[in-house]
Amino acid sequence: MKNTALITGASSGIGKELARIHASKGRDLILVARRLDLLKLLQRELIEQFDVQVEVIEKDLSVVGSSQELYDQIKKNGWQVDYLFNNAGFGGKGAFFDRKLENDTQMVRLNVMALLKLTHLFGNDMKARGYGKILQTASTAGFLPGPYQNTYFATKAFVVAHTQGLAHELKGTGLTITALCPGPVATEFAQVAGFGQSKMFDGAKSAFQTAKKGYRAMEKGKIICITEPQLSLLIKVLMPFIPTRMTSAIIAKMQQS
Repeated sequence: MKNTALITGASSGIGKELARIHASKGRDLILVARRLDLLKLLQRELIEQFDVQVEVIEKDLSVVGSSQELYDQIKKNGWQVDYLFNNAGFGGKGAFFDRKLENDTQMVRLNVMALLKLTHLFGNDMKARGYGKILQTASTAGFLPGPYQNTYFATKAFVVAHTQGLAHELKGTGLTITALCPGPVATEFAQVAGFGQSKMFDGAKSAFQTAKKGYRAMEKGKIICITEPQLSLLIKVLMPFIPTRMTSAIIAKMQQS
């Protein structure tokens, strides 16, 4: 395998589009998700269309120990990961104390712990070789308070902060790390998170366009990629002057719409 990308959450949405973009460049893939049937469909598509090598692994990365199992399996097979796309994740709507604790704990295990462990395991190998690229799927939620989706927002804040700090530590190593921070994207996320036909997802951007911007930012070695100019303006220029209580009230209204 050559120029191989490991993509988690590859069966749909942004992960699926990242796989298509990577394969279109003649680069090989290891695709990971819980839904093996969808992975195999994507595998067949990419092999037929782009003549690349594609391996698929069925794995629920929210399960304790699964990240190490994935790493060990890939090492045992002799596959070298040159690109790591930590894309797997999910959200959940509702007031924090009204939600089941296990659901939020599972969210933290996937959105934070799996990402942290895979970054450490595969990133160490990349750093030792002097080359590699990591793309973390974060969110503009990582820059905001998140009433009624509090744990999800908090997990993405971790991803943003971790990426920013690690990027500094990696200067001069040949390994770069990028956080992809989109606004609402047209994927399964809204349904899984319990938003249904929420107005918050009106005008959501396509998964392909979002993935394309993230991939391009990763190749350039950018640290933070906020995919929409208006969101970048809001977060970088306007937010520092808006009281947190006001921001929280605005987000809360959007979550409940």
